[in-house]
Amino acid sequence: MSEQPYAASQRAKRFRPTGIPRSSKRVMSAGRRAWYAVIIFLARGLLGLLAVTCRLLPVRGAGHLEQLQASEAAAIVSYWHQMQIFCGRFLLMRARKGLKISFLTSPSVSGEVPAAIIRRWGAGVLRGSSKRSAGQALKDMFDVLVGQKTSLVITPDGPTGPIHEFKTGTILLARMTKAPIILIAYAARPCIRWNSWDRFIVPLPFAKVAIAIDEPFFVPAGSGTDDLGRLRQELEVRMAKLVAEAEAAVAG
Repeated sequence: MSEQPYAASQRAKRFRPTGIPRSSKRVMSAGRRAWYAVIIFLARGLLGLLAVTCRLLPVRGAGHLEQLQASEAAAIVSYWHQMQIFCGRFLLMRARKGLKISFLTSPSVSGEVPAAIIRRWGAGVLRGSSKRSAGQALKDMFDVLVGQKTSLVITPDGPTGPIHEFKTGTILLARMTKAPIILIAYAARPCIRWNSWDRFIVPLPFAKVAIAIDEPFFVPAGSGTDDLGRLRQELEVRMAKLVAEAEAAVAG
């Protein structure tokens, strides 16, 4: 994509040209910029090492993204926060093959690390989160999905958990935009899990990796706030089945 660094709405570009809310107390100083450059270099090196050494099994349900790309429609693509490495990398590879997609990342200064990696792969970046500037972020997300007809990647249990809890904001966005939710999961063996709130998954070199993609899920027309709990539970069940499918693949 040849677009501005942050694929946000025109209003966001006008009032938040850096993508960082004015409420943020940290600034991108020269020292912080140099430190982040080192982190980005190391992160890209780690991802490259894993890409070369890990054995990726045939992606289950890959046709759902191929159909999405062929239709030139937009969807909300979601995976758990702990599954950033290979779910994110797979979507970035699809972006290089023509899939129009943007990633929702933190609006804070620290969010520049994943944003820089995403932009270098040719995908879009939308700065915002469910914890900060939520109202403006919702408008920006609507603009990406409806105005730009670009799919949007959201981790529905991020940015701080609880783990594997599908927040209702993603469901409300799907209802507003009439965009389907496409769930993705991956499993790796062997791997390590960080001692973080999300139990972040890091595959070890030469691991076996499986990615599974669910069919598009549309929020039923006429769904109201009373239906949010039921829809959230249904999406969590679907995600659990997808994770189990990926884990069974690497265990075989």
